[in-house]
Amino acid sequence: MTAIITQIRTAARKRAEYNRTLAELQSMPLGTMIDFDLGPNDLPKLAHTAVYGQ
Repeated sequence: MTAIITQIRTAARKRAEYNRTLAELQSMPLGTMIDFDLGPNDLPKLAHTAVYGQ
């Protein structure tokens, strides 16, 4: 039973980290996004990769 709770807590922490990372990326100025050759549609995948890996 504790393994399940640990997994749920880990998943919740990862999701919170994903949400923070995505919010930070979305606050990036458009000029910076252009410099990095990113568009708004790229940000969720980038945040996912940063938090969960490939």
